[in-house]
Amino acid sequence: MKHTQRPDTRSRGQTPDRFKDTRAAHEDETAEDYVEAIADILRSRGEARVSDLSRMMGVSHVTVSRIVTRLVKKGLVQTAPYKPITLTPDGLLLAERARIRHDAVLAFLIAIGVPRPQAEVDAEGIEHHVSDATIKAMTRLTRTLADNPHPRTPRPAQVRKPRP
Repeated sequence: MKHTQRPDTRSRGQTPDRFKDTRAAHEDETAEDYVEAIADILRSRGEARVSDLSRMMGVSHVTVSRIVTRLVKKGLVQTAPYKPITLTPDGLLLAERARIRHDAVLAFLIAIGVPRPQAEVDAEGIEHHVSDATIKAMTRLTRTLADNPHPRTPRPAQVRKPRP
């Protein structure tokens, strides 16, 4: 059996740590989505219950109950049987962080011309998969685009003619 050497992918940013960090980020997505949803429900209705989350997330009561149990163990929410779900101080911080990231991604996507309905769908996934540095860059560019809504149009002399 002939042994072939695997190509070195480190130069392309594919180190084990990169994948480890990505996996860790994925583990927190559900927690972020749920604490953000709980915060939204609390703002709009004053209390959040399993049935509210079930409707909002489009999942069964059993699924919500299991996730809420995990969130209780992580110290992000508090609840008891037949009682509303509340956010702990850590849960409130995570919900606020998730909201800020979501809003930054949504504003960026809209600023670059993505139609709002699609931007709302895309922001739900992107917010979990970009670094804080990327969020900051998106925010800076969004502000720049807002300050300059009509970017300079190239003059004819600046436009290259296509080659024949």
